[in-house]
Amino acid sequence: MAWTRDEMAARAASELRDGFYVNLGIGIPTLVANYIPAGMHVTLQSENGMLGMGPFPYEGEEDADLINAGKQTITELDSSSYFSSADSFAMIRGGHIALSILGGMQVSEKGDLANWMVPGKMVKGMGGAMDLVAGVKRVVVVMDHVEKSGAPKLLKACTLPLTGAGVVDLLITDLGVFEINRGKSPLKLTALAAGVTLEEIQAKTEAVFEVGL
Repeated sequence: MAWTRDEMAARAASELRDGFYVNLGIGIPTLVANYIPAGMHVTLQSENGMLGMGPFPYEGEEDADLINAGKQTITELDSSSYFSSADSFAMIRGGHIALSILGGMQVSEKGDLANWMVPGKMVKGMGGAMDLVAGVKRVVVVMDHVEKSGAPKLLKACTLPLTGAGVVDLLITDLGVFEINRGKSPLKLTALAAGVTLEEIQAKTEAVFEVGL
């Protein structure tokens, strides 16, 4: 039985550490905010100029002017601060963000990431992903293991335009967890989702990986 989106987000939240400044990407990564362990202080940063994002608002309490980089309405905290996009990207490019959790379209066994466009299709733009993978200390990618067609997304080499080469440290899919270490060591499977067999994940993965369960 594959992990749900919430279970994937909960697994990603286990990578958080007290005192971290963290950037969460669009999609499944936004759910990570719901699974920050009790008592842990984590500061969420958004590329559009906010440090210290609060939880999503309850229905009817949304402020249309208060959004994250994915244009979702959010809330502020007593400790929240606002600044220009220039300052926001200075934080990212300066290496001040400890962890970024991003979505992905494809990941290679060498830690390459493609997550910003599909040729021939309309896209909103690359956003801050290219800066995040270049400037953040640790990058975790959360994505479905295969496309809707059943084609694998963990590949020997990405076929879509790259966001960054050798930038992924850890990959969490709905089938399991892989240590990639930015391609500095062999790709390693470290955990399987409940009910998922090694044979299933091997059949749905193009990349070559070691087993470290």
